[in-house]
Amino acid sequence: MPLRFEHPQAGEPLRALPAASRRRFLACLLPAVTAGLLDPVRALARAVKPVRIKSIDIFPIEIPTPEEEAQRGLYNRYTVYRVETDVGVTGYSFDRGTDYLQLDRAIRPAFTGKDLFAIEEHLKAGLGRWGGLEHALWDAIGRIAGQPVYRMLGGAKTRLDVYLTAIWRGKADQSQVPFKDQAAAAAAYQKAGYGGMKIRAWRPNPLDDAEACGEIRRATGPDFAIMVDRTANLNGLWDYATGLRVARALEAHGVSWLEEPFHRDDFLSHARLARECRIQITGGERFQGLDAYREALVQQSYDLLNPDCVIAGGIFTVCKIAALAQAFHVPVVMHGAMGLRLAGWLQASAAIGADWQELALITPPLMPEQQWTPALRVLRSKSVFTLSGGRIEVPQGPGLGLDVDEEAVQRFRVAQARSFYPQYSE
Repeated sequence: MPLRFEHPQAGEPLRALPAASRRRFLACLLPAVTAGLLDPVRALARAVKPVRIKSIDIFPIEIPTPEEEAQRGLYNRYTVYRVETDVGVTGYSFDRGTDYLQLDRAIRPAFTGKDLFAIEEHLKAGLGRWGGLEHALWDAIGRIAGQPVYRMLGGAKTRLDVYLTAIWRGKADQSQVPFKDQAAAAAAYQKAGYGGMKIRAWRPNPLDDAEACGEIRRATGPDFAIMVDRTANLNGLWDYATGLRVARALEAHGVSWLEEPFHRDDFLSHARLARECRIQITGGERFQGLDAYREALVQQSYDLLNPDCVIAGGIFTVCKIAALAQAFHVPVVMHGAMGLRLAGWLQASAAIGADWQELALITPPLMPEQQWTPALRVLRSKSVFTLSGGRIEVPQGPGLGLDVDEEAVQRFRVAQARSFYPQYSE
C-alpha cells in the first residue's frame, strides 16, 4: 500500500491547552529533546587540539556540458562552499544560490578564525542563513574525525528508500504534459525499482492534477507511492474549499500526501485540512530555524514535516527539528536535492532515520544517475552516489563522503552563476 503515517494519539492532550500555553510548553521541551545531540562532537573537540577556520571561499562552478544536454536536464551547475582549517583539513559542500555575494560583507567576518567545532555558537552568529556553509563545516569536522557525519550524530541507516520528484521541461505548471506521459514515467521509474513519485499540482484546473494521479495509479498499481506538491506560495493560493475538494479527489486515487495546499504560514487552514482528510498534509520546505516548525507542531498543521537541509539552517538544525517532531510522533522527510547537493541531505536523513529521501528535480525520461553524470568530473570516485533497487547508499567516507578533486573544482570556477535548472527556464 502507499506510504501512510497515522495521526499520533500522543499529541491529542495538547489540543486541550490554549495555543500560548502549548507554545510555552514546547519552548521548554525543546532543550530537553535536543540535549546531547552534539555530545560526540564535543568529545572529539576535547580529544584534539583546537581547530580554527582558516579561510572560507564560496563560488559558482559550471562543469562543461553541451548546452543541449543541460537543456535536457543534466545537472552541471553548483555553488561550492570551501572551508580550510589551520590543521590542513578542508571541507567541501555543494549547493545552489548566490551566497558568494555575501562572502566578504558578512560570512568571512563572522566565522574566519573561529573554532570549527562550535556549531551552536556559529548558529547563534547567523550560520543558519547559509546552510551550505554549515554542510562544509561538518565535512571538515567529519574528515578530522575520520567518520561520516551521520554516525557522529548517532545515525544508523546506511541506505535510504528513494522517491523521485518529476518535473517535465517547459511550463512550470506542467499543463503541457499529457496525463499518460506522467503515468508512463511513473511506470518506468517503478520498473527501475523506485517506490514512489511526486508531481506538481500547479495546473490551472486544480482537479486536473488529481486526474493525472488517477492515470498514474492505474499504471503503477496499489503499491506505488504517489505524492503531490502544490507549493502554494509559488503559484497562487487555493481557498479552503478548493484545497478540500482537491484533497478528497487525491484520496480517491490513494495519494500518500499533499504538500502546502495553502500559504505555508497558514497553520490553521493546514491543521483543519489535516483533521478533515485521510490524505497526509505536509509542509515546511521554506521554513528557516525552529520557530515555524514549533508553531506547526503546536497547531498540528502537518502530518509530516519537509524541512530543506540548507534552507532550514543546515544538518544540525534538521536534527533538532526531527527531535522536536519526534516528541509529537510527527515524521520528518526532507525536501529534496539533486547531484552533489545530495551529500549533506543523505547524511542528515541517515542521522534522523528518515523513511524517504526525495531526489529532485528529475527531468523525465532521465534517471537520476544520468542527470548527475557531469558531477563525476569534480570527483575522484567512479560514481557520485550508489543507487540500487530504488534505494540510495549513504556515503561511508569521512565528512559528507565526497572524494573531491580540488583542482577540477577550481578549473570549472566561473564568475557568476547561471540558472541551476535551465531545462525549466521557460
